[in-house]
Order: sequence, then C-alpha cells, then structure tokens
Amino acid sequence: MQCLNPASRQKHLLRTLFASLACLAMIVPAYAADPAKKDAITEAEVNAAQQAWCDGLVKIGKVHKEAGDYKAVAAQVIHDLYDYNDGKVFFKPTLAFGKNTFRPTREGALSYFVGGGKDFPEDTGFALKHWVKVRYDNNAAENGIQIHGDIAITMGNVYLTNANGDEVTVDKTFVFRKCKDGKLRLCVHKSALPFEPAK
Repeated sequence: MQCLNPASRQKHLLRTLFASLACLAMIVPAYAADPAKKDAITEAEVNAAQQAWCDGLVKIGKVHKEAGDYKAVAAQVIHDLYDYNDGKVFFKPTLAFGKNTFRPTREGALSYFVGGGKDFPEDTGFALKHWVKVRYDNNAAENGIQIHGDIAITMGNVYLTNANGDEVTVDKTFVFRKCKDGKLRLCVHKSALPFEPAK
C-alpha cells in the first residue's frame, strides 16, 4: 500500500470495499433465512403464550357471564393465539368428536369455544362453562418444552376450575410457531381427557 501512488491506492481501497460488500450481501440473507440465527424462541415466551391461552379462556367465560360481546373476545383470542392468519393449524379440542373432531379453520375453532357455528351443531361452547381459573404444567418430561428454531413444543396438562371449585384435568400438546410479527401462535393444539382404565 505504501508503494502505491494516491490514485492506485484509492482504486485498491475501492476494490477491497466492493469485495467486502459482496461478501456481506451473501452472508446477510443466509443469516436471515436461518430461524436459529434470528431471535430464538425463549422458554419465557413459550410460558407467556401458554398463560395467555389460559387467561383467554377465562376471559371469554367472564365476558359471557357479564352479557358482553363474548364472541368478539373469543375471535380476538383466536386471532392472537392461533396461527390461522399466516399458516395452518392442527386443532383437536378436548370435547370434539365425529366429523368435526379436528378444527382446521378459524370458524371451527370459534364454534368450539363459544358455540353457534352452523356447521358445528354439537358445540355448546367450551369457554362458556365459565372457568374461573385455568393453569398449565409442562410436565411430560423434566422440562416439557422443546425449542427448535422458530418452533416450540410443549406437553403436559391444563387444569380448569369451575365456579363450584371443581377441577378438570386435560392432557395437552401445544406447538407454537414464531410468526412474522414476532408473536408465538399455536399451529398444533391437541387436548383430551386423561384415559381412565375400567376398574
């Protein structure tokens, strides 16, 4: 560099700069395309998403009991917590059965939570049972949470308490996807009553 005249030195610096920019142009898209290199999902986010689901279920029932617009609340809960907008959702609710066992559409999910769907006449509204407390455990393993890039899987139980203080336990598997807006939403929700062998 010291032997080069000013014009040659400037050309050398420009070539070096362009080479560096070309290298950066190749690295940045590869980095952005790899979910593991973006902001990884944290366990705190997963737990917050599960708590939001529990709180949403309680809120729908509370608004219904107060004669408010519980359908609008339920629609917002589904929008916030389920990936119907940008992706696919595999949803098998606890009490769904027959041809409507699985709810791949927003309409099917809404009907399950609040009833009234014309294609789902069996739905009475799971959220309208007025659960006053809902909590969860990720107790299928020591942790019960697996994180793989922009996907997080949880397995364990949900505990639902009604106004009489009776608690119902449900087995659950949740799979969350980190969506374009950075929020975790359910792309898989499988829940069922625990198996009780005949005595």
